[in-house]
Amino acid sequence: MGSDDKVFGLPAASGRWLFVVLGIVMNVCLGAVYAYSIFLKPVKEAFAGISAFQANLPFMVFLAFFSVLMFFGGRVMEKLGPRKLGMIGGIIVGLGWLLSAFASNIWMLTLTYGVIAGSGVGLVYGCPVSMGAKWFPDKKGLAVGLMLAGFGGSALITGKVANALIPSVGLSTTFMYFGIAFGIILVVLSLPFRFPASGWVPAGWKPAAGTVAASDFTSGEMMKTGAFWGLFLCYIIGCVAGLMAIGISKPVGNEIIKISGETAATLVGIFAIFNAVGRPLFGFLTDKITPRNAAILNLLMILIVSIIMITAKEGDTMLYTISFIGFWLGLGGWLAIAPTATASFFGMKNYAQNYGVVFFAYGLGAIIGGIISGQAKDVFGTYTYAFYPTAVLAVVGLVLAVALLKTPKKG
Repeated sequence: MGSDDKVFGLPAASGRWLFVVLGIVMNVCLGAVYAYSIFLKPVKEAFAGISAFQANLPFMVFLAFFSVLMFFGGRVMEKLGPRKLGMIGGIIVGLGWLLSAFASNIWMLTLTYGVIAGSGVGLVYGCPVSMGAKWFPDKKGLAVGLMLAGFGGSALITGKVANALIPSVGLSTTFMYFGIAFGIILVVLSLPFRFPASGWVPAGWKPAAGTVAASDFTSGEMMKTGAFWGLFLCYIIGCVAGLMAIGISKPVGNEIIKISGETAATLVGIFAIFNAVGRPLFGFLTDKITPRNAAILNLLMILIVSIIMITAKEGDTMLYTISFIGFWLGLGGWLAIAPTATASFFGMKNYAQNYGVVFFAYGLGAIIGGIISGQAKDVFGTYTYAFYPTAVLAVVGLVLAVALLKTPKKG
C-alpha cells in the first residue's frame, strides 16, 4: 500500500518524522526516573532515620511497575490505540509525581512515585515505540532508537533541573512542578498519535530482496528454549549493574570519591548522554556482530568497570567517571540488545507479547540492583561492596551468553 496519507499536513513519508520528535520529548519526561540519584540524599533528609535500602525503594518499585505495566499496556493499546493510552498514562505519570509532593513517609513515596508514576510510565512507554515501528517499516531501528535515546538521556535534562530546584524550592515542590509539567506535556503530545492504515508503507519502498523472517515462536514456545533463558538472565544481569549504578551515581561520587554535589550532578548528566548513545550503538553492533557477541562485549565492559569501582578511592574522579560511563552505556546497550535479539531469535509475529515477557528482566534487575546497593551501604557502610556482586554476575553472564545465546530451532 502506497502513501496518500497525510501526517501533520505533510506527506506521510516526511511528516512521520514529527512523531519521532514527539517521542523523544515524551521519553525525556518518562526517563526522569534515571535522575533519582539526585533525589536520593534529599529523600533521606526528608524522612529521617530511613536506611539506604528504604531510600532506594521508590526507585526500585518505579522500575518494577514500569516493566509490568509495559507488558499489559501493549495489550491495552490494541483496543484503545496510542492516543488514548498515551493520554491516560500521561495523567497517571503526572499524578504520581504530583502526589509525591504530599508524601509524609518513605512508604507513601514508594506508593506515589514508585507504584503510581511507575505504572503510568509503563503505559505510555510503548505508545511512541509502537508507532515508530508501524510508521517506519523501512527504518524501524533508527526511529525507535532515536525515540528511546530521549529516555536514556533524560537525566541530563531532568537531573540538572532537579539539582537546581531542590535547593531553592525544596523536595516536595520539585515533585509538584515535575508532576504538573509531565502531565501536561505527555497528554498534549499524545493528542496527534495514531497508527497508519493497515499495510501502510512509504511509497516505492519494498523489503530487501532475500530477507528471511525468523521462525515465529509463541511466548510459551519461546520460554522453553535455552536462547530465551540465556537472553533473560543476561538481560537481568545487565539491568542489575546498570540500574543499580544509575540509582547511586551521585552518592557514590559524593561519599566514595568525595567530589562536590554540583560536580556529581553534572557527571550524572554526562552519564545520561552515554546511556542514550548506548541504545543506537549496541543496536548497530547487535545487527552487525550478532546478539551473542554484542552481549559478550557488553558483559565484558560491566566486568571491567565493576573491578575499577572496587579499587576506586577518594580523589579517583577519572576512574569513577570512566566506570559509571560504562555502567550507563551498558544499560543503554541492553535496551537495544534485548529487543533486537527477541526479534532475531523468536520472530516478529508475536514480538509485542514476547518482548513483554523478556522485559520483565528489567523490573527484576531493578529490584535486585536496589537490594544489592542498599544492603552494601547498610551492612558495610560503603557502596564499594555493591560492585563485587556485579563483577561476579558479569562472569556468570559471559558463560550464559557463550553457551545459550544462539538462534533456537523450532521443533
